[in-house]
Amino acid sequence: MIITPLHDWNLDPRRAIELQKQLAYEVIAEDKFDAPVKTVAGIDLGYDAKNDTSRAVVAVLSFPALEFIESAEAILPIQFPYVPGLLSFRETPVAIKALEKLKITPDLILCDGQGLAHPRRFGIACHIGLITDVPTLGAAKSLLVGKFENLGETRGSTAPLIHRNEQIGTALRTKDKVQPVYVSVGHRIRLETAIDYVLQCAPKYRLPETTRLADKMASYRKR
Repeated sequence: MIITPLHDWNLDPRRAIELQKQLAYEVIAEDKFDAPVKTVAGIDLGYDAKNDTSRAVVAVLSFPALEFIESAEAILPIQFPYVPGLLSFRETPVAIKALEKLKITPDLILCDGQGLAHPRRFGIACHIGLITDVPTLGAAKSLLVGKFENLGETRGSTAPLIHRNEQIGTALRTKDKVQPVYVSVGHRIRLETAIDYVLQCAPKYRLPETTRLADKMASYRKR
């Protein structure tokens, strides 16, 4: 997968915040797929505190069958401090390095993190989406910002995720009576389309199969 650099990673937190604010205006919250979605990818990200490194494992599945096609892994030194709201500057570099190792370019990337559901409307799903120029969505396990109300208990139930009087995403129930996932736009996709793909990629469990497989592969390789 060929990826063109978007910006320099040698940034301090102040400059990173300013860059987020600038790049947020470039996010496209509309469906801009180059072709029908036949492959989907998930990324697992982790840290090795002992060696001060970050790791990414990417898993690519067929769609809609959700069968394994390809995976790639990368490890890099951690170069950015831990700052809430700026995690993508710690995690995106290694994610991009792993994506670059793929032989194919996935049609859609599902990130285990936030997209527009971010204080500055620029979470890791937006960051990866802009750098790769691939349709990308965020399907996070936890909230960063925003609130929702009256979410139904059955699979497919949704509730708007609101922050500063703006809908930034959706709380989505992917399995009856389990905690929701929080879906938001990353890049080149509508929120409604993102919700549909998350549901199709999570036919049995709370998390999309892309996320589950990448996590399993990362745990196996770590052992």
